[in-house]
Amino acid sequence: MAREEEQFERIPTKICPSSDEAAKTVAAEIATLIRERAESGKNVVLGLATGSTPVPVYRELVRLHKEEGLSFRNVITFNLDEYFGLNDDHPESYHHFMWERLFKHVDIPKDNVHVPSGTVDRSAVYEYCQSYEQAIEEAGGLDYQILGIGRTGHIGFNEPGSTRDSLTRLVTLDALTRLDAARDFLGEANVPLYAITMGVGTILKARKLVLMAWGQSKAGVVRDAVEGVPDENLPASLLQGHPDVRFFIDPTASEELIRIRLPWLVGPVDWTPRLIRKAILWLSDTVKKPILKLQESDYNENGLGELLIDSGPAYDLNIKVFNQTQHTITGWPGGKPNADDSNRPERAKPFPKRVLVLGSEPHEDILCMGGTVHRLANQGSEVTLAYLTSGNLAVPDNLTKQTLALMAELEEEMDFKKGDGLSLGQFAEVILKSFEDVGDSDQDSDAVRRIKSFVRRNEARDAAKILKIDRDQQTFLDLPFYEKGRYRNFFPADEDVDTLSALLESVKPHQVYVSGGLADPGSVSGVCYRVFQRAMKRVSGEGWVKDCRIWSYRGVGQEWPLNEIDMAVPLSPGELASKIEASFQYRSQRSQFPFRASSHREIWQETDDINRSTAEAYDAVGMAEYEAIEAFKEISIAALQGA
Repeated sequence: MAREEEQFERIPTKICPSSDEAAKTVAAEIATLIRERAESGKNVVLGLATGSTPVPVYRELVRLHKEEGLSFRNVITFNLDEYFGLNDDHPESYHHFMWERLFKHVDIPKDNVHVPSGTVDRSAVYEYCQSYEQAIEEAGGLDYQILGIGRTGHIGFNEPGSTRDSLTRLVTLDALTRLDAARDFLGEANVPLYAITMGVGTILKARKLVLMAWGQSKAGVVRDAVEGVPDENLPASLLQGHPDVRFFIDPTASEELIRIRLPWLVGPVDWTPRLIRKAILWLSDTVKKPILKLQESDYNENGLGELLIDSGPAYDLNIKVFNQTQHTITGWPGGKPNADDSNRPERAKPFPKRVLVLGSEPHEDILCMGGTVHRLANQGSEVTLAYLTSGNLAVPDNLTKQTLALMAELEEEMDFKKGDGLSLGQFAEVILKSFEDVGDSDQDSDAVRRIKSFVRRNEARDAAKILKIDRDQQTFLDLPFYEKGRYRNFFPADEDVDTLSALLESVKPHQVYVSGGLADPGSVSGVCYRVFQRAMKRVSGEGWVKDCRIWSYRGVGQEWPLNEIDMAVPLSPGELASKIEASFQYRSQRSQFPFRASSHREIWQETDDINRSTAEAYDAVGMAEYEAIEAFKEISIAALQGA
């Protein structure tokens, strides 16, 4: 039976402290099932998923095998899906994924592993899918099925429109699904159009279902699946009603659940100052009134009568939250010297401040906070832009080829030579030839990835130059975890923490701007944020840390909601125009960001909309009207180190 705070939820949902904690719980359940079946001489049949979501589960299962003797000799597995057209050795095939992440590290018999084939002849697909269903039945049916969830609400590759009784079949991938996979395949054009997937009906036959979701990008679809009515246009919602289904999510994926987003609607709450601010800003938006025009009837009619009893009257609450919101706005993100800072988000001293802006890839800083970067530098702060990874995995081959072709032509036309070895143009010709020699299953060579790194660096330098940031104010860390890995396959190590710790010690910043705290922990920004956490813990004993403030920006294509903003930096029309012009420099990133399913929007359009929308939100609650706003949330050093 659901608890009071879960009364709107149609699927039991456990919010775990972190994805790692959730993964350990799921892995422990699987291990217990395996051992119980082994003791009685029986097999266990697991349904497995791919993508970044189940990776921590597989990591824990491997650990249990190596360190605690968990045997997989009695395990039979069936994977949910596979891209149609990819052979088993393709680096993005799910067959390759599963062997690299789980199967080759445990003692599972090879004949017990079943992953749909991506190379079955099209004319034989129907019969093949029927045989896959039959194999599941002959194994005794799925005992325990793990699932992830896509932003379309898909489970497996059951896209919107999949029926409750659908079985294993060939499907056409949704546009948003392909856009989300674009980075894995170095461009959307390379993403397969089709996949073979277990059906919703196949999944619902499993005895136990566990769906996992990490990161803020999954919050909306988790809410819809858990709290909405079952709808074939949201396949994950069709899991409702299964006799043994549970969702395991991390705090960021829970943000949109009513018990988290609007806790006062599900039961008694502890009215902290931050929750009061959240409730009143929500009320202002709900009734479409500025804060100072809210009346007691507005509170009572919208579930906030308890707040009036606890902390009222309405007039006093309105004034308090109006002032709190107004005090988040500042034109001096580095602190205004020789000014009263009692009602400003940043302190006046010391001045000028040493400011370190961290971007998980070259582009993130300017796209998310380019106006603030310009303001900080223009007002005298000592700004360092640091890019944690090279971002070379995002650079399409065609742009790299264009760059190399230009190098070759320059050598031919201008007789340019590079030292006593290969000329610049000859070097370019060698690398260009390497593109012809690789197949679809091959990864970029070290030389190609290096060239792509240079493409990203020059884009970042061109963008920063527009915002009056000099070349010597930028640093490219090229953290090893990224250079050694690829998407969904990153392994951060001590050497990554060493590199970032050294930078922190060198700069000794008074302010650090960082993102990634709400991202999928397996994503580039999620991994970078955790490297930052470890680096800050390492330097925590240094004297400068106590004078350092951490400001979090939300990430590309996102912004903090009003109630979470601790510092809002207004942008003038000219500053917004400069930021948009800077975004034009990121040619390698066009069509790389999966913002919305509706269209392929340019980066500048998303940036413009987000910054204007934030300003409009401030205007709607009664603040001054601004052209655009960039927003930040403060993270305490203690919270960062205790995370």
